[in-house]
Amino acid sequence: MELMSDKLKKEKITIARLQHKKRSGMKISMLTAYDYPTARLSEEAGVDIVFVGDSLGTNVLGYHSPHQVTMNDMLHHIRAVRRGVQSSFLLADMPFLSYQSSTEKAVQNAGILLQEGGVEGVKLEGGMPVLERVEAIAKAGIPVMGHLGYNPQYQVPDANVFNEERGTIPKIQGKGPKGAVTLLEIGKRLQDAGAFAVVIELVTVEVASLMAENLSIPVIGIGSGAKCDGQVLVFNDVIGLSEFELSLLTPYTRTREKWLEAIKCYRESVESEQFPAAKHCTNMAPDKFAVFQSILKNRKK
Repeated sequence: MELMSDKLKKEKITIARLQHKKRSGMKISMLTAYDYPTARLSEEAGVDIVFVGDSLGTNVLGYHSPHQVTMNDMLHHIRAVRRGVQSSFLLADMPFLSYQSSTEKAVQNAGILLQEGGVEGVKLEGGMPVLERVEAIAKAGIPVMGHLGYNPQYQVPDANVFNEERGTIPKIQGKGPKGAVTLLEIGKRLQDAGAFAVVIELVTVEVASLMAENLSIPVIGIGSGAKCDGQVLVFNDVIGLSEFELSLLTPYTRTREKWLEAIKCYRESVESEQFPAAKHCTNMAPDKFAVFQSILKNRKK
């Protein structure tokens, strides 16, 4: 059954459209993309927000953490994704240290992502320390999204916990009354500062539900339950490309095994000389080949 008409799928997604979806109780879909092919797939599938996240560092570039992602990395991938996006809203992360050091630098780098990359909005992590940055970026006319709960860029001492079965894992936010109140208050502060939406990562269902209910801007969840106004996931996780199992989702398909099987089949067919077959090749016409051989023979004389 179609959840959305083809007409609505093809409409350009704007901030006004996202706000309308929240008011109407229509869920917002947000998915990462790191290159032209994945951007095209997300666009064709009708995803509302195509998001170039700094998760490209660990999912595409092989970095140890998102802290290694630079503005140049982001711009390179944003430009590729931009070529594949028409109707979806194009959003990008501001990478580590592109906004933390000063408000002036935050506005400047947000502008670079907008002007040179072609994004329609930027996202930055954190609560109280970034309120001034959010407000300045919004006042500069650049749409900005906040990010609360677990912040991958902020690896402070209490950001993670150790689990004997799973090792070091992100700490769930909002499990106690004090933390819950803080999340709700900072969410309102981000809204007042000019954020058009906020991502909440690994927040308890109860707090996520209250935030979606009490904020007038869309609340996009990841690992925070179904009561949010929308959801965001990493492309690699959705298609089951990762070799790791995540607690916050079950892959919608598992392509890693299929990709691995296809690559092995290719290698084996090359080694056994089954590839390429005659149908994959082009031959010279016999008469032209005869002329070619004659030319080579004459050159040897």
